[in-house]
Amino acid sequence: DYLESKFRGSNAKNNIDRTLYADLTGYLPEDLLVKMDVATMAHSLEARSPLLDHKFVEFAATLPPEWKLKGLKSKYILKETFKDFLPRGILTRRKQGFGIPLGKWFAGAWLGYLKEVLLSEKASKRGYFKMKNISRLINDHAEGKADYGYCLWTLLMLELWHRVFIDGETSTMVK
Repeated sequence: DYLESKFRGSNAKNNIDRTLYADLTGYLPEDLLVKMDVATMAHSLEARSPLLDHKFVEFAATLPPEWKLKGLKSKYILKETFKDFLPRGILTRRKQGFGIPLGKWFAGAWLGYLKEVLLSEKASKRGYFKMKNISRLINDHAEGKADYGYCLWTLLMLELWHRVFIDGETSTMVK
């Protein structure tokens, strides 16, 4: 696979630096930075990733691996450097990705579309799921009883996938 070839192609002498190399040359430019560019450009914003400055990256590459990862604690040296300047909650919180507000969308602007697709006669006839359970998931989510955003997203994608690749539809827009 692509990242594995990056990992194996690294000149690094240890697995931590090989992994960082694969991230830096594969995952970052091919995934994370693209997502940032799309999200910021969509809102006419300019964003910079200061920790990706080439001089900073070159310097970080020279640091011993145990400063980068200490046990299961990642970004060790960075957190140690800024521990007196940042709130403890920032230093100790779990990693956050570039999530999208599915929960909010499915309880608001996309609720109608979600119901039209997942509760449609087409979806019902497939017999994959009990429609009363799908309806309950949607309603409980819309009423704020639970956050089923990712579950509903998965169900929506399954139905749209089925329409395109099994039913042969060229448009997945509800008519």
